[in-house]
Amino acid sequence: MTYNVQIKVMPLKDLLDPQGKAVLGGLNNLGLGAVADVRVGKHITLQINAASEAEAREIAEEASKKLLANPVMEFYEIEMIQ
Repeated sequence: MTYNVQIKVMPLKDLLDPQGKAVLGGLNNLGLGAVADVRVGKHITLQINAASEAEAREIAEEASKKLLANPVMEFYEIEMIQ
């Protein structure tokens, strides 16, 4: 069976996000000063062929740990979608 998995990768909250700061500055320059903070991350969608949802989640977890996220600077969240 094919499972659709979404993985959200974001910078750790305690770390500076230079890309987010640049976007925030751009928004302020556009007159959108009401935006207080910006964090920029990645949204990754995988289609995984697996025997069960649990197996698909394990594959997504392994992909996230080994390639998609840098655990020193980022955290990730996995969501199974219909």
